[in-house]
Amino acid sequence: MTNNDVFKKLRVALMLRDDDIMEILGLVNFKIGKSELAAFFRKEDHPNYRECGNQILRNFLNGLVLYLRGTKENPTFPGAVLKSKPMDTKKSVNTQKNLGRPDFKTTQRKKVDVALSSVKYKNKTKNNSKKKS
Repeated sequence: MTNNDVFKKLRVALMLRDDDIMEILGLVNFKIGKSELAAFFRKEDHPNYRECGNQILRNFLNGLVLYLRGTKENPTFPGAVLKSKPMDTKKSVNTQKNLGRPDFKTTQRKKVDVALSSVKYKNKTKNNSKKKS
């Protein structure tokens, strides 16, 4: 298993976005660009693929410890950090309800004006059966 694989699996398991990873690396004073970070998560046969070195993975893991546990002076509980992070709302309706956002059907119902009466169409006549010829 390569460093890239470990990095990818941690990213998925902790539901981290690029901004979160850059913030974590910033905790240990390690700066990295988004394009360089994206190169680590590409497939090996992609032309912009880059192998993740030991230094980058080491700094990420050290930053992850600070991100989840906090510092010695200001400790935090790792479970609280992960729960406070908003989840992806596209995965399930339950997460949308937990975030206080209405689901899709509710937003669509609000767009429809229920005060409108039924529309009578001009082109349709009541006796369409007589016109069969």
